[in-house]
Amino acid sequence: MKIHTLVTITAICGIFFTACNDASTNKGTSSTDSVKNTPPPPVSLAMVSASPEFPNAALAISSVKAEKVGKDSAKVSFAFDVKNYELKMQTPDKDNKGCNNSKDGQHIHFILDNKPYKALYEPKNDVTLPNNTEHYLMAFLSRSYHESIKSKGAAVVYHFKIDEKGNLKKLDDPKTPMLFYSRPKGDYIGKDTANLLLDFYVWNCNLSPDSFKVKAEITNETNPSQSLTTTIDKWESHFIQNLGTGKSKVTLTLMDKEGKAIGDPVAREFNMMAQEAVKN
Repeated sequence: MKIHTLVTITAICGIFFTACNDASTNKGTSSTDSVKNTPPPPVSLAMVSASPEFPNAALAISSVKAEKVGKDSAKVSFAFDVKNYELKMQTPDKDNKGCNNSKDGQHIHFILDNKPYKALYEPKNDVTLPNNTEHYLMAFLSRSYHESIKSKGAAVVYHFKIDEKGNLKKLDDPKTPMLFYSRPKGDYIGKDTANLLLDFYVWNCNLSPDSFKVKAEITNETNPSQSLTTTIDKWESHFIQNLGTGKSKVTLTLMDKEGKAIGDPVAREFNMMAQEAVKN
């Protein structure tokens, strides 16, 4: 009788623990499924933490020369004068910024005709341009993590043309409000995808709630649900967060106080990649 009772209790306990284990397993599966089905956080803009100021930094063009190349183009050589700013130095707070940083240090962003910029670590650059064309150059001083120096005197705009003979002619300085795209651009890998620097340069205008603004359209073309359209009414740098991986795009448009576009929108496509994808 005692043996029978012991066997019965053992059998019941076995059934009980099996049921508990099954419930635990089912609960774990349900939790995993729930995590998988949780939508990603929405794309957002965050303010960039205060960066070192360089109020006396100055950039100017010291010389521009054009040299005929072939029958229908010219090589244009720019030389810059940099004061109170050290190129190729790492900006002091670069380790705390949490975004992509140039291993070569501080530099000049050279933006010709609003195309993707070239980083200059020496104060000079050559470009080859077709004859009989008109151009706008924007150049500004940049911190090592690519954030522009926005103080007065840290940027220059140069308006010029190459005539039909390959000669350079300086044109009048532009008077109309202008927007120049800077970041993001290129490829972002691993931890650099967490905070994408959104930065641009405005010229001949100030941003404010009652005046000029910049419309920013941010899309992940691989995952269209990850997108954001917003209006920026203060000239400050931002971090794009939660954009996810894949092919992405940012389009910037300068708007007047009535909300009408000034000039053409400027767009850049770039890639966001997980570290594992690169390794594989």
